[in-house]
Amino acid sequence: MTTKKPDLLRDNELIYGRLLTVDEPHLIQRYNKALAAFGLKPTKLKSFQIDRTGFSPEVAEECDDYDYLDPNEVNRRFIILTPSQIDLPVVHTAFSNTSQLMFEFMSRNRRAIDALTIKDVIYGEIEDSIPKVNDIEDLLSISQVEFKVLSAEDVLGKAAELGKLVDRLKQEPDAWRDSAMLNRMVELAKICGDIRENALVPDQVIFRHNAYWTSHFGGLYVFVDPDITTVISDPAAPGFRRSRPWQVSYLSINDADKVFKFLATTGRIELPRASWVEASGYLEHRAEMVVRALIRDAEPNRNLTDVDKVWLQTWIQSHADLITRDGNFPFLNAAKREIAQLGHLKIEDVFPQQRFLVIRAKPDHPDAWLTNRLISDFVPSDFVSRYIFNKDGFYEDYGGFSDAWRSHVVDVLKTTYLKDKVAFRTRLYGLTDLMHVAQK
Repeated sequence: MTTKKPDLLRDNELIYGRLLTVDEPHLIQRYNKALAAFGLKPTKLKSFQIDRTGFSPEVAEECDDYDYLDPNEVNRRFIILTPSQIDLPVVHTAFSNTSQLMFEFMSRNRRAIDALTIKDVIYGEIEDSIPKVNDIEDLLSISQVEFKVLSAEDVLGKAAELGKLVDRLKQEPDAWRDSAMLNRMVELAKICGDIRENALVPDQVIFRHNAYWTSHFGGLYVFVDPDITTVISDPAAPGFRRSRPWQVSYLSINDADKVFKFLATTGRIELPRASWVEASGYLEHRAEMVVRALIRDAEPNRNLTDVDKVWLQTWIQSHADLITRDGNFPFLNAAKREIAQLGHLKIEDVFPQQRFLVIRAKPDHPDAWLTNRLISDFVPSDFVSRYIFNKDGFYEDYGGFSDAWRSHVVDVLKTTYLKDKVAFRTRLYGLTDLMHVAQK
């Protein structure tokens, strides 16, 4: 994945946006203690930003290593300075479910995190069963992860020690005569406080590792159903169709027909029906994205600052041959007419690749965000959907755009999605903000 991104994205908060600024000396000191525990050099920065996991783009640039919290792209490290990190996005990770796992850990252990971060920094690893990913089998062997939690001042360890001493005091009749033990308890209480009131030890540290996308092997999806696991990737990925063939179905990311049928038969997508298509403006959005992509290919250096719908319509009419040759714009118009007449689209009559233009993830399915991400891989012309669900793919695409097109893309995102993210996601994809909070 590309690491250095143009300033245009940063200036408009389209990358590394909504992060938490760390500029208080005591918090920087705590962050450095966590870095030291990982064997890393302390930062000399007086101010930097962090995401939900504690990753900082500024620190990454300083040490010239964007994987400083993800050295083997597995067993992800984390640094928690404040409970408010739960509301931040995750901006750099090899697994799409890192954000969800961090959210679950911080939610389930909110009391302990609140208490610990008053005096200490929490750090550790999201540990699984493998140290490095060499093939698909390594990925499939990860069924759950465990948060290995430490604290720089060892408040966690001291709280555990104090808890044992309290138990001893309760259970052993003469323990109160042990003045050395009582003095030790007083020392520990000064650090930990009253552990009966302040829960300092996390209650839940083990979580399921369910459906996800990973950057390994050029990008790979894992979907989990009751009777079978499905892997969708490039067939060149090591272990493809060889690892656990009796319990894993393998689909090529290049086979639009089979990928579509998988999503449809497992109930992960909404087929094009008037009930949601007409109110959402979904097909109109797709059509506009198709036309914009054709303009980019035909005139990559055109200034599109003042483009409006009238200009777009004029361009379409004057490039009718190009529009017809591409086929997607006429198809979407025909799909709109058929849905208006019949209430649905006869999807079986549609070319496999074009089916992805007219479907979206079923909003209430647990895999909705992951499914929309997969759909975006088949519709690269829709840079808005790519940005929302597949930022890795968006940034890769963006790197190949001309300067004029980059400016245009930023302008469109600012005036559509960024203007009101919740309303945009709800209208176009049926997703509520509640569904989004853990995915950030």
